[in-house]
Amino acid sequence: MAKNAKKNILKFWGIHFVPQELAASPAPHRKAVFPLKSAKSASPSKTSGVSSHITASQKPSAPKFSGKNLSVKQKQKLLDELRVKIERSKHCGLEKTCTNLVFGEGNPDADIVFVGEAPGFEEDKTGKPFVGRAGQLLTDIITKGMNIPREKVYICNVLKCRPPQNRTPIPDEIRLCTPWLVEQLQIIYPKVIIALGASAVRGLLPDIKDGITKIRGQFYEYHLDGPGTDTGDIIQLMPTFHPAYLLRNPPAKKYVWDDIQKVMAYVGLPIPTKKTSGKS
Repeated sequence: MAKNAKKNILKFWGIHFVPQELAASPAPHRKAVFPLKSAKSASPSKTSGVSSHITASQKPSAPKFSGKNLSVKQKQKLLDELRVKIERSKHCGLEKTCTNLVFGEGNPDADIVFVGEAPGFEEDKTGKPFVGRAGQLLTDIITKGMNIPREKVYICNVLKCRPPQNRTPIPDEIRLCTPWLVEQLQIIYPKVIIALGASAVRGLLPDIKDGITKIRGQFYEYHLDGPGTDTGDIIQLMPTFHPAYLLRNPPAKKYVWDDIQKVMAYVGLPIPTKKTSGKS
């Protein structure tokens, strides 16, 4: 990577010095060198909400499946079919108030999948994930921070429909919509999932009760068969702050940079470094 390009990436993150050791060789695929924490599912939430009228037979459930050996074309076909299935589903009530389904977009064979909580106003209007102000920041994190095209990753949300007034998703909505997300992840079969914010973590690792500030920056084991299972291939999951939080708290970008570097190392992306001059 050119010297000026490295400086521009570091400037984006507000970093003026990064210790050389952060550029250590990445781990082999699916072998953890960073501290891992496992998480098993808790019982489904009893919180009432718009989905309280849904019966057990109506709730979507993700099949046990892995897209590990599928071609890009096969993965895209399955994602297209899943989108149609979700569009035809009436599973949580949010489809009555949203304008567009926001399924997700990006590389169907991505090494990295970013998972947010739910679409916002701009996403609901366009049908595309992360296109508002928070979306632009996420794009900058990918293109300027990680130095890769946005099209190289996959981006989606736990919820596929916008909650009214952009409110935080309630537990029942997360529980009912998570199986769709599980199917997406099974098809894509990424190396790492980056969970953006607390709601994304609750959807994927429901047994985690600590806040995002405490759990960010650590790899967790996500079983590909979905929450509540200890079966299926293990995907590493990195919780970090949501871009919307960074817009309100710019100093927190340095923590996200720490988290992103760990992911970059794990998947084998080069990490920009800046050596000290030795002066105090």
